[in-house]
Order: sequence, then C-alpha cells, then structure tokens
Amino acid sequence: MRKIVVAITGASGSIYARLLLDKLAALRGQWESVAVVMSDNAKEVWQTELGNTAWSNHGFPFFSPRDFMAPFASGSGKYDTMIIIPCSMGTLGRIATGVSSDLITRAADVILKERRKLICVVRDTPYNLMHIRNMETVTLAGGIICPATPSFYSLPKTIDEVAATVVDRVIDLAGLKIDTFRWGTTE
Repeated sequence: MRKIVVAITGASGSIYARLLLDKLAALRGQWESVAVVMSDNAKEVWQTELGNTAWSNHGFPFFSPRDFMAPFASGSGKYDTMIIIPCSMGTLGRIATGVSSDLITRAADVILKERRKLICVVRDTPYNLMHIRNMETVTLAGGIICPATPSFYSLPKTIDEVAATVVDRVIDLAGLKIDTFRWGTTE
C-alpha cells in the first residue's frame, strides 16, 4: 500500500491537482495514506482558475509549507511516492539544486535521497535552458518529469477529460491501477 504526498505549487494548472485529489479519493483501497502540502501561491492560483477554495474538501490531511514536522519531511516517515502537480519551474529549480527551503522541497529531497518515486508534473512552457537542465538534474537523481501535456487519442470532450489524460498518466506512473483509455485496446 502506497504512502503518497501530493504537493501543489503556484504554477498554472490547478485543474490537474483537483482531478488528482478526486481520483486518489476514489482509489482509497490502493493507498495507505495521502498527505497534501500546498504553497500559498497555489491557493491563489486555485482560486483564480477554479473559482473556489475546495482544495481541502477531499478529507486528506493538509500540511503547511512551513511544517517541517510533517511525517514526510523525514525518510523515517516511509512515504514512497511524491507527486508535485503542477510543479512550478521555481520549485523544480530548488529541488534540482538541493535547496530545501520549504516542506515541498524538503519532501522532494527526502524522496530522492531515499530512492523513492518523485513525479514532477511541470506545466510551464516554453522551457528555457535552465528549465531543461533542472529537468535533467532531477531525472538523473531519480525523479520523473511528466510535462502536463494532454493526449487527444481518447477523444476527450470536456476540459476535465483533457486534463484527465495527464492525471491518469500520473496515476499510472505512481503505480496505482486506474480504468482509463489505453492505446491499442478494444475494451
């Protein structure tokens, strides 16, 4: 059973975080615990993009970005998966350079040092050379860079369905089972 930390940063793409929290709630039998940490900027972006403050309506424990006593701030907490969704380039840069200035970057550092699964759902575009090098550094350290790039072969009809193509991929990367469109299948 997975122990998952979800970090939400201030990059545009709150829809991805909302859908991930919705889907994780629906997959309760596949994880032991889910904890959430959200930056102050992420709360502002969520309100702007989604028009609400419903980020804590999923029943998951929320931690302040300044709470270094959170269980996932240490490897002894045994969290095995961290998903940063959306992952701002500033957050990615701090992770790539080992700057653990808040709970998000500290938790990412812990996940990497313990050789566990870090999934960074980067959203900014276009990328400059620093972004690309930071993505390379995090990848070389064992992280997974999963750009928030939707797919369209499932013929999504709503914005949520388009965004779900990214979130379902993230859930796959996290090792959870989800019923989703699979290329080349007739089911």
